[in-house]
Amino acid sequence: MDKPKLNYGKTFLIGFGFFGISVMWKLYNDYVPIFLQAGNPTFESSTTASGFGLGATLTGAVMTLDNIAGLFLLPLIGVWSDRVWTRLGRRRPFIVALAPISILAFMAIPFVVRQISPELSGQTALLGQPLALFMIVIGIFLLTMAGFRTPIISLMPDLTPSRLRSQANGIINLMGGVGGVIITLVGATLYGINIALPFIIAGVLMVLAVLMLIFFVQEPRQLTDAPEERESEERLRALHNLRNVPAESRRSLLLLMLSIFLWFVGYNAIETFFTSYGVNVLRIKENQASLLSSVSYITFIAFAVPSGYIAARIGRRKAITIGLAVFAGLLLIGYFLPSIYVIGAALALGGCAWAMVNINSLPMVIDTSPTDANIGAYTGFYYLASQLAAITGPILNGFVIEQSNNYGLTLLMPVIFFALAVVTMRGVSRGESREAVAVSQ
Repeated sequence: MDKPKLNYGKTFLIGFGFFGISVMWKLYNDYVPIFLQAGNPTFESSTTASGFGLGATLTGAVMTLDNIAGLFLLPLIGVWSDRVWTRLGRRRPFIVALAPISILAFMAIPFVVRQISPELSGQTALLGQPLALFMIVIGIFLLTMAGFRTPIISLMPDLTPSRLRSQANGIINLMGGVGGVIITLVGATLYGINIALPFIIAGVLMVLAVLMLIFFVQEPRQLTDAPEERESEERLRALHNLRNVPAESRRSLLLLMLSIFLWFVGYNAIETFFTSYGVNVLRIKENQASLLSSVSYITFIAFAVPSGYIAARIGRRKAITIGLAVFAGLLLIGYFLPSIYVIGAALALGGCAWAMVNINSLPMVIDTSPTDANIGAYTGFYYLASQLAAITGPILNGFVIEQSNNYGLTLLMPVIFFALAVVTMRGVSRGESREAVAVSQ
């Protein structure tokens, strides 16, 4: 029997969904923390005229709101989308229903910020209507985004055989990286003209991405690779719950989820506070800090596809461990040598290292399952771990930064958590592609 080949055209089409998501998340993570902190007396280097004046801890708490809801919402929607079928398929109905609401709310964010007058920045704005309206708008955006993200991500394993998922995930993350770079380069310039412009452009790009998914991606009716992999209805229900994961897979899955939790707690410090780090430590403007962070996106793009092929050759666990160790070492150098050039070099190489981690983690979780009948559920397990990290990370990192009054710790916190993740990954024994495991046996 011929080995299955990766359908590059179909994979790129699925990647447009991740492209749109990455465009919006990049802007959200770069500028919303700035909007929240501007006006705070300890945020001395901010060039934003108006803001809500929150400290780093409260800012981190606000940045977790989507993840608190997503902690419960993402796995449920993953399971739900596994078990429904409509004329649009099982994943696309969620995208059609929720994406338009999310896009409109996202585009409204800078318009709410502009309602703060400079003389109220960081003072009565905290107790007034602008902050309340801001929280409502981002709440709508984040909840609806959480509702259609898992269905978008699940399209890849739906349409891709097990042995090709790392390569396919590399292509999809390449698309996401391209989106992040484009919106960073274009958005930094537009932000200097009008803070609303990059948010509007990002919303338009997301609309185009959703249209690509709706009109050009056809979902399969059956999710399993072969008829013999189909199980009874009761077994399918059991696999939708972590407590009922088969005993031979449970320990490895839990350790893998713990590892994912740890490395995302660490990475979250960079994702949430790097723009603040650039403003306060490197003394550059927020749009310049956003541009600097795009260096890692560019190298992530360049290494996204190769990292999938490297993992196919040396194994996913080994590839992830190498990526974590290399990235931790680079950030440690940047912590002790905080210059634009050193940080730029660390981020450039770090983007390659992060690709080794990020590209291979979702396929590893999915292939911990003995069957493809539960892709949505196992995708939900992946996001369960990452969402727990996204709840813990911003608050923990923000608290440490605020208590020490040292934004340099933005680079040190990931080093600690990456090292812990390397330790827990040693206990992971499952998650390689099923074809590779079968050959080795």
